[in-house]
Amino acid sequence: MNYKAALQNPIFKIISQSAKELHLDSYVIGGFVRDFILDRGTAKDIDIVAIGSGIELARQVAKNLPNKPKVQVFKTYGTAMLRYNDVEIEFVGARKESYNEDSRNPIVEDGTLEDDQNRRDFTINALALDLDQDRFGNLLDPFNGIHDLEHKIIRTPLNPDITYSDDPLRMMRAIRFATQLNFIIETESLNAITRNSDRLKIITKERIVVELNKILESRVPSIGFLLLEQTKLLYYILPEITALKGIDEVEGQKHKDNFYHTLEVVDNISENTDNLWLRWAALLHDIGKAPTKKFSKKVGWTFHGHEFEGSKMAFHLFKRLKMPLNDKMKFVQKMIFMSSRPIVLAQDIVTDSAVRRLIFDAGNAVEDLMTLCEADITTKNPKKFKKYHNNFKIVRDKIVEVEARDHVRNFQPPISGEEIMETFNLKPSKEIGIIKDVIKEAILEGEIPNEYEAAFQLMLKKGEKLGLKVSKE
Repeated sequence: MNYKAALQNPIFKIISQSAKELHLDSYVIGGFVRDFILDRGTAKDIDIVAIGSGIELARQVAKNLPNKPKVQVFKTYGTAMLRYNDVEIEFVGARKESYNEDSRNPIVEDGTLEDDQNRRDFTINALALDLDQDRFGNLLDPFNGIHDLEHKIIRTPLNPDITYSDDPLRMMRAIRFATQLNFIIETESLNAITRNSDRLKIITKERIVVELNKILESRVPSIGFLLLEQTKLLYYILPEITALKGIDEVEGQKHKDNFYHTLEVVDNISENTDNLWLRWAALLHDIGKAPTKKFSKKVGWTFHGHEFEGSKMAFHLFKRLKMPLNDKMKFVQKMIFMSSRPIVLAQDIVTDSAVRRLIFDAGNAVEDLMTLCEADITTKNPKKFKKYHNNFKIVRDKIVEVEARDHVRNFQPPISGEEIMETFNLKPSKEIGIIKDVIKEAILEGEIPNEYEAAFQLMLKKGEKLGLKVSKE
């Protein structure tokens, strides 16, 4: 392969010239080289290693660029970064690292390129291209990373037990790369992850969630979650998911394995949406089944109220993992709580009033809810599969029809509380809420259209029943 082709961007010649002016050797290393060889598209970030000061090299490069970009310096880490034509370029001096047992933050010393490649997480990320003008584009591959790329293998450059124990986040990264690239983690490396799984406890929740999100955003997320479960990491991160694993049997009656079902749902939904939070909803939609599972001789296995229980658990899960407790979390909660509603609708005759209530409760998330419910169909029976999808199509068509006619989404009552107060000369009181609820229910049930005049007449009628008198003013 002609590796010089990776360096066609003019920035590499400028870096090369800048390094020469400072009498430094410099190399492009890591993900940029890996992704070029894998033909994964245009890189948005580039890592440059200098044998010497990466910060000084960044400043020299900025000086040599026409637009003189600002250099961001991170002295604590000995790194600097600048932007060039929408590409982030990070500069670091070559270094060697040593670790304390209770932290993933290394003790850093200046080092050689070999030292720097030794500290890399995986062989496929230790590949480097020389930027020296005489050796421009030469590949440096001390750990046979090209072989591992060709054979789709994730392997650590050094002893995997040391690599993972030193920085346990690398265990998550190994699984994330295996998921994104559809690679296999080499056996000894996989076993080392299992042996060191409890070391994940020293990693911040925020860092773990970054890797989890990247796994969830992959084309087939189940690859990653199966590896997380196999290596015991999932137990430390999402015990609510591992609790779903297994099939209980009482008197010959079994339930499905909700862990593997969940992974199927996540893969299904990933074919139809890139919405990370909808993918989270798919991952968590059945977590309430473990605590609500019961067996009775009359009906067998039940999971009554698992949607409500699951939506409560989602809040505690997000809080524990230091994930956002804002509208994203509330969206996931809503999806979990409502996850069975369209399924029930699809099994019965689809009435206008039931659809109106679904649209009212789901609001703008109604399409997302339908996408989740369709992903939840994991039956292997072709007739049932077709029937369920046909039923959901009927529900979808009904949603469009009812919404076009009744405008229930983001429902605003035709009569405001202020108008009720003025009509009956009322101060704030429970009667206002009663009248508003009667109007809302009448619209959702289809007893009156979602229009002002019909709502006004119903307000007068209900006010009379409550003993209210219309104001003469």
